[in-house]
Amino acid sequence: MPARIEAVLYLKGKPISVAEISEVLKEEKAIIEEALLALMAGYSQRDTALEIKENEAKYSLQLRKGLGELVQNLLPVDISGATLRTLATIALKKRILQSELVDLRGSGAYEHIKELVEMNFVERKRQREGRSFWLTLSEKFHRTFTVIPDINDTDDKKAA
Repeated sequence: MPARIEAVLYLKGKPISVAEISEVLKEEKAIIEEALLALMAGYSQRDTALEIKENEAKYSLQLRKGLGELVQNLLPVDISGATLRTLATIALKKRILQSELVDLRGSGAYEHIKELVEMNFVERKRQREGRSFWLTLSEKFHRTFTVIPDINDTDDKKAA
């Protein structure tokens, strides 16, 4: 459960409540609270760049204080943290409906998608049936960012 909560906090990219996490994961609030405490304890015991912050009963996964500038200097392009999280979500899914991405990341994802398409990191193709768009990574994305393939990826196994 802690890993699933960590994924939700990462993908949402903004502070969210226990109730919101519970709704996304379809788990009881008590289970979420217990797992969240375990996750926070784990982060506090490790020397890591990330931490889970609580503010006004909402939780977020963020960089530890003082590391934001370092990360911005390491990015190969001028891209905001929120847009980068949207791009990371697309990269994790490999192919995702725009409507599903907006459900995961919030309505700000529309602006992120527009920016990513303009930067040629993401390609948008209309669904054959339906009103949404399929989002996939572009060739420029693969040239700019090094992505290590998942050895457990079933698509790679089929190609071999």
